[in-house]
Amino acid sequence: MKTYQYPERSAWADICARPVFEQQELMAGVRELLDFVQRSGDAAVRELTRRFDGIHLDDFFVSEPEFEAAIDQVDEELKDAIALAANNIRTFHNQQFHEVPPVDTARGVSCWRQNRPIEKVGLYIPGGTAPLFSSLLMLAIPAQLAGCQEIIISTPAGKSGKVHPAILYTAQFLGLKKVLKLGGAQAVAAMAYGTETVPNVYKIFGPGNQYVTAAKILVQEAGVAIDMPAGPSELLVIADKQARPAFVASDLLSQAEHGVDSQVIFVTDDQKVLEETLAAVEAQVQDLPRRETARAALASSKAVLVADLNEAVAFSNTYAPEHLIIATENALELADYIINAGSVFLGNWTPESVGDYASGTNHTLPTNGAARAYSGVSLDSFQKKITFQRLDRRGIEEIGPAVVLMAEAEQLRAHADAVSLRLQALAREMEAADSQNTL
Repeated sequence: MKTYQYPERSAWADICARPVFEQQELMAGVRELLDFVQRSGDAAVRELTRRFDGIHLDDFFVSEPEFEAAIDQVDEELKDAIALAANNIRTFHNQQFHEVPPVDTARGVSCWRQNRPIEKVGLYIPGGTAPLFSSLLMLAIPAQLAGCQEIIISTPAGKSGKVHPAILYTAQFLGLKKVLKLGGAQAVAAMAYGTETVPNVYKIFGPGNQYVTAAKILVQEAGVAIDMPAGPSELLVIADKQARPAFVASDLLSQAEHGVDSQVIFVTDDQKVLEETLAAVEAQVQDLPRRETARAALASSKAVLVADLNEAVAFSNTYAPEHLIIATENALELADYIINAGSVFLGNWTPESVGDYASGTNHTLPTNGAARAYSGVSLDSFQKKITFQRLDRRGIEEIGPAVVLMAEAEQLRAHADAVSLRLQALAREMEAADSQNTL
């Protein structure tokens, strides 16, 4: 990790820069792949899976015997852990139902908003270097709570043509059986456009490598929504003198081991904590099975010594991390000043790992500075908000004249006519009623 001591604020932007990778060639290649799938359907998906994954698939969907076999391949302790995590995720997301009750904005004018589920969603679950069954919990549970009618899961199969048993167990535990044995950009294309055997979906969720991310970005041109253009995983830790260097080091490495393009940032106001944490990182990385991956990520990671914790918070808000740990004595107080972060973890006893698995919050979060404007996945991500309004006669009389004036000012005559015709009809009806009363 490169160390910066008391950098000027003018240098923060450069320090906060993420690793840069060549995008132009990548996007062109992925676009060509998407076009192939859109033209040739199943045949293209089958060919691309053979080319990139080295397997031939006669049937893209996981069979019932494969589900049954997976149940016996997952040990009981892991099953219990999955059940615990699922319960916490369900409990947290179940509290996110919010609708706007009817509001009378003027006399005779009533407006309200209701939630409607996205009918068909696709969940991409990485299964290559790490089988992320936890991501399936994070995505499928809010989709089910939201009421999505069709949930398609896509995850790459191994060289044997089989999906990792923990992913299959989790799917069947949640009652989901539409699981595609597909990975990479071709999986995103199949769900986005649909093929002879793969149904198309309206929104695609889930993390993935750079090819999956590029595919998600590009399919939006066809009107398919995505959760967010998530990039490599990242973490920023703010620590003071009461932080435990061994804990902080383990947190930094927990994100560095995700991938060579991950990035971790350590910010502290204490020189001793800085030195001890960096030493702990070097000691702990030796024992990691994914140490080479972690070392590659650490090469583009940073450690920053700042004057005080206020400056640490300001630096964090500039970076806008996907994950933020505040390992300080006054963590709750500092949290009030965080404005840019995907998910925040407070205190020495709250590692980022709990959010990845079982605390209940969602781990599908904005990266690459997108936390300045984006939220992580939630129940809302699987719903649409539809507004309703109803006017009675008094309502059109109350606001109609203002609408006519505004529409005419914008030179939109038909808009004005749609209201003025109704006002004229009301006037005629009132005249007729007055005339009848006179008689």
